[in-house]
Amino acid sequence: MPLPGCPDHNLLLPGEKAIRTRWPLDLLTPAAMARADAASAVPVDVLMAAAGRAVARAAMARFRACRTLVLAGPGNNGGDGYVAARLLHEAGWPVAVATMGVPRPGGPAAGAAARWRGSVVPFTPEEAARAGLVIDALLGAAPSRPLGAEAVSVLRAAGGPILAVDVPSGLDGATGAPLGEVAQAALTVTFARLKPGHLLLPGRLLCGVLRLADIGLPEAALADALAEEGAPVFRNAPGLWHLPPADPEGHKYKRGHVVVAGGAMPGAARLAASAARRGGAGLVTLAAASEEAAAAFRIGEPGAIVAGPPVGALLEDARRGVWVIGPGMAPDGGLRGLMAGALRAGRAVVADAGGLTAFAGAPEGLRGAAILTPHAGEFARLFGEPGPDRLGAARRAASATGAVVVLKGPDSVIAAPDGRAAINHNAPPSLATAGTGDVLAGLAGALLAQGLAPFEAACAAVWLQGEAAPEGPGTLAEDVVEGLPGALARALRASPVPPALGKPAPLR
Repeated sequence: MPLPGCPDHNLLLPGEKAIRTRWPLDLLTPAAMARADAASAVPVDVLMAAAGRAVARAAMARFRACRTLVLAGPGNNGGDGYVAARLLHEAGWPVAVATMGVPRPGGPAAGAAARWRGSVVPFTPEEAARAGLVIDALLGAAPSRPLGAEAVSVLRAAGGPILAVDVPSGLDGATGAPLGEVAQAALTVTFARLKPGHLLLPGRLLCGVLRLADIGLPEAALADALAEEGAPVFRNAPGLWHLPPADPEGHKYKRGHVVVAGGAMPGAARLAASAARRGGAGLVTLAAASEEAAAAFRIGEPGAIVAGPPVGALLEDARRGVWVIGPGMAPDGGLRGLMAGALRAGRAVVADAGGLTAFAGAPEGLRGAAILTPHAGEFARLFGEPGPDRLGAARRAASATGAVVVLKGPDSVIAAPDGRAAINHNAPPSLATAGTGDVLAGLAGALLAQGLAPFEAACAAVWLQGEAAPEGPGTLAEDVVEGLPGALARALRASPVPPALGKPAPLR
């Protein structure tokens, strides 16, 4: 059971789906966190004492007392480890410290090391193998190089679970990418704010269970560090965005009209249209590129409007303000012409699937679109391989096209042209099935039609899709559509619309 002061809401499981935390939405890179530390009036040794106490309390909350080995590096991360070792020892735990380097004389880590009066053992695999718990306090969240072979061999030999301080050593806290080999942690304790690498893969999985601890850094220092970043990064969840408020005087035309263009694979367009309808669009038109596709659309849901070719003729009606282009369409000249026409007409365009592949190697053709939703393969065809820094790649693509880019995956990154970005963490593995991308595109279109700005619409669509997806085997894209009403309701409960965004109540 957790100890007093160790509430469960400070925990995030690697595959967690629903909102179970009250964590801040803003994320700080390791560089920004270092600036916050430096700008704070709180002395480093005081912050170190609080961080080490958080590590010790997390260990006692999650594990039974056992032979514990603290692996301490020479920097402040190691200092946190020395503090944790001392507090666990005082609580009666059998603790030893193995050091990888000597702290800089006169620094706060050296002070923490000097206050350690317990056992110091050799930094060897044999000592790690004897431990029931290993606390990894070797490197911080901004490693400049991989762990050396000696440290790797010691961590490999751990005889029990590993508790990582801030991040597992060797993991880049900015990108979630490992520098060389990184040992799997069972629990990671970090401080003040999550970092992007805690949510981006493979970092999120390597961290195991995440625990966020308040160590007394002033909110003003954290806010200043975030402002200095220039381009904020967020954890994607309700509160970062708000769903459109229900309007008692509303009607279907006020909730927007979405056009989903479909072609050779009509099932994809039908999924997108179903998601747009479930997502709250007032009207949805399935626009068929051929009479054959139109016939297939007409045997679908009765609430969708079906329009036959030519699709471009629908652009004459300005009320059809949002277009989802690409699901199930061949990436040919006709699609490129439709895309160009929709952009010239000033429509809000969500481009997916064929609507992306049609511009492979020429992403400038998508400039003016509202939202692009590529998976990794489509992204590579448009912009080149994203590489280990998915956050940076998505931001560059958004800047190049002027569109919000959703780089899809289990850790989807949503990036705006102005540099804002969000990392999603609620997508279950069951979403890895055909058609879920079409659902996402249609849902984003529905939210655009209801007045959300492109970044907020994209973030909300990604989160809602993850929340709506059933967990476990046998999930179909259709199941995600069916789960949208419940996901929408949970999002509204989690983050009600601020009063300023709603209409004033009439006087009685």
